[in-house]
Amino acid sequence: MAVRVSACFSLPKTNPTQFLHRHPLRCRNQVVSAKALVASSPTILQISEGKSPLRRQEESTDLYNNASGGLQGECDWIGLEADLHHWTRPLRPMQWYPGHIAKTEKELKEQLKLMDVVIEVRDARIPLSTSHPQMDSWLGNRKRILVLNREDMISTADRNAWSTYFSRQGIKVVFANGQLGMGSMKLGRLAKSLAVGVNAKRRAKGLLPRPVRAGVVGYPNVGKSSLINRLLKRRMCPAAPRPGVTRQLRWVHFGKDLELLDSPGILPMRISDQTAAIKLAICDDIGERSYDVADVATILVQMLTRLPSVGSKALYRRYKIDPDSFCGKIFVEKLALQVFGGDVSQAAFRVLTDFRKGKFGWTSLERPPQ
Repeated sequence: MAVRVSACFSLPKTNPTQFLHRHPLRCRNQVVSAKALVASSPTILQISEGKSPLRRQEESTDLYNNASGGLQGECDWIGLEADLHHWTRPLRPMQWYPGHIAKTEKELKEQLKLMDVVIEVRDARIPLSTSHPQMDSWLGNRKRILVLNREDMISTADRNAWSTYFSRQGIKVVFANGQLGMGSMKLGRLAKSLAVGVNAKRRAKGLLPRPVRAGVVGYPNVGKSSLINRLLKRRMCPAAPRPGVTRQLRWVHFGKDLELLDSPGILPMRISDQTAAIKLAICDDIGERSYDVADVATILVQMLTRLPSVGSKALYRRYKIDPDSFCGKIFVEKLALQVFGGDVSQAAFRVLTDFRKGKFGWTSLERPPQ
């Protein structure tokens, strides 16, 4: 029995990266048999658990030496962003703006007037894509601490690059892991130190000292509530690994010196940058109803093959499937046929879940702009 799947054009042997840039998602329909499609791999596929992120990072230097003209060690981030723009262009625009976000945004603007320090939490894998375009105008001259959460999911090189980038802008950065508590105590001390002048001014006016007020803001599912729970050393705020769990503003006390405002994730009403929207979907920082899981997984596969820290060999080791000419769509279809009885959605969800759980190692999807 024949089934219709999509097959990508094979890359020319001369300068394949230019071909990919000109034709990033160019495919043609081709009728092939299911037997032929899976003949190169065992009938029953066992997905390996993979190696530890540290071990995978050490082995990553030789992963990417096929269709990139011998590129090793460093990724062409500018070229990758350009290709990502082309890959997302034909897709349905991704928008997600639940009703509670509009209400939260209005209330948050009022609460910002009471804050001494604002703690903005972003996803360390995509710091630019999880930056709200109106945040600077909302904060004005208020003191800000930038927290890059999930620091355990990026490499040391990524961390150093972002640390240098933000320090040059005069922004204080704390790398944190809300699940394990790394960086939480440093964050608490930094918030208190930045607002030390608050009570000095109050004493000069003859007023009693009060706790420092710090608001924790950011996109959905970047780890705001988990970070607060780690600071308090107890579960005070509801937290779960999906966007939209926190639905209302809530003040909590951290000792006698600090008050924290936990807020729901806020997004722009319309996401104009669809490359950023795709990254939000890949990292599970936006609602699932806003995107097609197969489209997102397809683009993720094509991104991973371009990253030296992952590469096509890492995908092969994980799934025992060779990425054909770096076409993510046919890769997901092969995985669906071999493991999920042809269910592309389940195969796509597996790829996304593996990335979100760090099965491909320490992998950032962005680097600071040059």
